[in-house]
Amino acid sequence: MAGPKNTVAWHRNPLIRGIFAQLVLVLLVVWGISTIYANTVANMEARGIQIGFGFLNEVAPFGIAFSPFIDFNLGESTYLTVFFIGIQNTIIVSVFGIIAATILGVTVGIMRLSANWFVSKIATIYIEVFRNIPVLLQIMFWNFAVFLPLLPGPRESLGGGGFFLNNRGTYLPKPVVENATANTAFWLAIALGIIAIYVLHKFSARRQEQTGQILRGKLIGFGLLAALVALATIIFGAPFAFEAPVLGRFNMTGGIEIPLPLFALWFALTTYTAAFIAEQVRGGIEAVTKGQWEAAGALGLSRSHLLKLVIIPQAMRVIVPPTISQYLNLTKNSSLATAIAYEDIVALWTGTSLNQTGQALIIVAMTVVVYELLSLMTSIALNIYNKRVQLVER
Repeated sequence: MAGPKNTVAWHRNPLIRGIFAQLVLVLLVVWGISTIYANTVANMEARGIQIGFGFLNEVAPFGIAFSPFIDFNLGESTYLTVFFIGIQNTIIVSVFGIIAATILGVTVGIMRLSANWFVSKIATIYIEVFRNIPVLLQIMFWNFAVFLPLLPGPRESLGGGGFFLNNRGTYLPKPVVENATANTAFWLAIALGIIAIYVLHKFSARRQEQTGQILRGKLIGFGLLAALVALATIIFGAPFAFEAPVLGRFNMTGGIEIPLPLFALWFALTTYTAAFIAEQVRGGIEAVTKGQWEAAGALGLSRSHLLKLVIIPQAMRVIVPPTISQYLNLTKNSSLATAIAYEDIVALWTGTSLNQTGQALIIVAMTVVVYELLSLMTSIALNIYNKRVQLVER
């Protein structure tokens, strides 16, 4: 005969009590936010300040100097276009900054562990100098004290053959599509080449694991990519013509312009963030036990192969988590662009647009949401990568 069931009263069940507590907390947070919002709106309306999203469809009465992918027409484009251009410019400097800071940081971090005294000290000096100077000061230093006074004016631009450098920016030839069919074939060849690189890399890794034979899948894939692009160009013709920049009456016209504030901001954020990443790389490598170094050395591996095949893969589980924070910091530090007049989301949206419309609550809230989403997307992507590089314990 079965005994009596052990039942717990619902108000004593820890699961139910936990859910109830979280629901109460969520309701309190929602109530607090709605109360603050309602009071803010009431106070603004009492002072004759109207709020709403209607201004997004109004024409923006100012110009924008840099927008590589979104067209802006003075007297026609709306504030909503300005908002997206600000996001675009923030993403541009953040993405290129993250890529460059990662490359430089890893290089300097490995240099600091070098057996060569001079190389190690150079890396140490770099880290200690750039890590301990405020990033805003570095941005202003590179822009106002180095690049602006040292680079010549437009009429004395450095370079030639379609490439020019002056104190207003860098100017490059602009690709212009002339043959739609060739353009389609060109990008299709690149897509197929990228797929080939991925497939060959996976195949070579699996083959090496099973047989020990090394097949350089990536190298073969890149060769195949180059061959596909060349074949598409031979069959369908060149997809692009290049529009070279030329010197106008006061400035360069045509081509692609990389404004000096963008370069100065990118350079400062890269060098600053790379100093922190370098220390994280050094710490991650030193976290690998001495026995791993000795075992790899006993196999006769060179130092470069030792780092690439044994040490770095184990160090990544220590390097990646703090590096995520540095990527987020770089994205947020890009908001300091307003100090050198680079047109990012802060300068265009919470600066010029806010002053023109007076919609402080809506504009600041939209800017906060943008940075929150950028940070979340970066964090999610890198956390997925972090799970892939973690050691699987048995």
